[in-house]
Amino acid sequence: MDHPVHECDVLIIGAGGAGLRAAIEASQQGCKTAVVCKSLLGKAHTVMAEGGMAAAIGNVDERDNWKIHVTDTLRGGQYLNNPMMAELHAKEAPDRVRELEAWGAVFDRTKDGRILQRNFGGHAYPRLAHVGDRTGLEMIRTLQDHGIHQGIDFYMEMTCTKLLMDSGRVVGAFAYEREKGRFHVFSAKSVVLATGGIGRAFKITSNSWEYTGDGHALAYDVGAELIDMEFVQFHPTGMVWPPSVRGILVTEGVRGEGGILKNSDGDRFMFEGIPELYVNQTADSAEEGWRYVTGDRDARRPPELLTRDHVARKIVEQIKLGKGSPHGGVFLDIAWIKEKMPNAQEHIKKKLPSMYHQFKELAGIDITTTPMEVGPTTHYVMGGVRVDAESQMSSVPGLFAAGECAAGLHGANRLGGNSLSDLVVFGKRAGEYAASFAKENSSVSVDETQVESAVSHALEPLERDGQGPGPYQIQYALQELMQDKVGIVRLEAEMEEAAAEIAELKKQAATVAAPGNREYNPGWHTALDLENLLIVSEAVARAGNLRQESRGAHFRDDYPEKDKDYWAKHNISCRRGDDGEMIVEAVPVVPMRDEIKDLVEEIG
Repeated sequence: MDHPVHECDVLIIGAGGAGLRAAIEASQQGCKTAVVCKSLLGKAHTVMAEGGMAAAIGNVDERDNWKIHVTDTLRGGQYLNNPMMAELHAKEAPDRVRELEAWGAVFDRTKDGRILQRNFGGHAYPRLAHVGDRTGLEMIRTLQDHGIHQGIDFYMEMTCTKLLMDSGRVVGAFAYEREKGRFHVFSAKSVVLATGGIGRAFKITSNSWEYTGDGHALAYDVGAELIDMEFVQFHPTGMVWPPSVRGILVTEGVRGEGGILKNSDGDRFMFEGIPELYVNQTADSAEEGWRYVTGDRDARRPPELLTRDHVARKIVEQIKLGKGSPHGGVFLDIAWIKEKMPNAQEHIKKKLPSMYHQFKELAGIDITTTPMEVGPTTHYVMGGVRVDAESQMSSVPGLFAAGECAAGLHGANRLGGNSLSDLVVFGKRAGEYAASFAKENSSVSVDETQVESAVSHALEPLERDGQGPGPYQIQYALQELMQDKVGIVRLEAEMEEAAAEIAELKKQAATVAAPGNREYNPGWHTALDLENLLIVSEAVARAGNLRQESRGAHFRDDYPEKDKDYWAKHNISCRRGDDGEMIVEAVPVVPMRDEIKDLVEEIG
């Protein structure tokens, strides 16, 4: 059948922070650049990153620098990070923040007019440049306003279902319009994946409907490795009531501005069980004197700003003890600061405007006077496409990845705020090196048989005419089992059960039916998303089962301690075998340079 063919030098799949920054860079390098996005431009999930972007500018505390940022990132990632990525990120993030400022981003300011920075979990100093609690929104606005003048072609509400190959090299993608169902072919000399995460594989998530692991699955399908897939970050604070908004993010910025966590008894439970790494052993008591101490750092920090994996588990612990809030969470209280600040209500509204309106409109709560009910929500995946630290190219020639669908920077646990700076640091690098690859590898040949195969595969759910299981039922079943058996606390038996159930759901998905035609058919979209969701879910379950220890965001009740002898030195790789089955194996971590190793020993 007829389908338009769009030719470009660099194709970007995804229009969040990473995709837009990659597109801007590729275009500035003189390449004809196209961006395909699953939703509308401006709807990217980057807008949900509210608290700020981490960069060691040192405007609030001049002791901060890239060396401390890189050691914070490595410590937070339990040293499973790609150390070169952590180094590049820490060094280049300040320039990317200043670049956004030059392009029109309106950051909050210090009294002397510099970019203001706030505290965030796992960061030694106030490091997050922010715009109230709408930082991601401001980033997207700025990148879009700058990007539309670069001559980039945008294709909105279009989903890529297959990458096209030629002699082992990526040469384009096959896509369809979500509204009309028309098929499109993109011919490209290089492709950048920037599709975000996998949150819709879980029942409770802060992620919107687009987050179905598309980039992960596209890369996996053509032979790229996925690593760190066992590390799924459950943000400690999502809304729990009313049910219609369960999982919506409550920014860490609330805790950064002084919010404290309490159980139903009114106790501030985060002082219990603080990891030894973060305790000042000379303090008289935990509550009065615990400090975030490493090297020469002795700033007093609230325990609510420990790493997200720890905070999420402490909240679950309180709920299991029967000390949760009425709707199955705990209480997050920012209103208490009125005890110390006479103009607290106006301060909260100024610093947390989105949170104020979110709870006012969705839950009927005024956060300036009343504690919020919060609980863990699936938020971010540290795992993704294994890429080269400098170029962001995967093991498949011509295929690059950046942002959440790429892995390496965050290791076992991402620090809050590192995600937004990750997008622009490695989005820029992916765009730059994708452009260089396109210039050096000019010939592109699209195989029509691959296109015909992609068309046939996409049409299968429609042609079954209702004689098969429904896509929504399969998706719901997958989300339930991932939430219950591959969630915050994991066990070998449950993950084995999950892997077996995913295999059964795969069989059902292969016969799924979406009656109707291609126009305005959400059931068809869900049917096509299922394959991606099942791939990433299997990777999470099987990688989690293989890692027999607890580290970062991966916590196992049957292996509650870290294994320093083996697992501290290995990532887990998931790749597609020749027979189509998933191969899961441990691979050595990237070794640290001597300079970074010395930094870790000195500072971390």
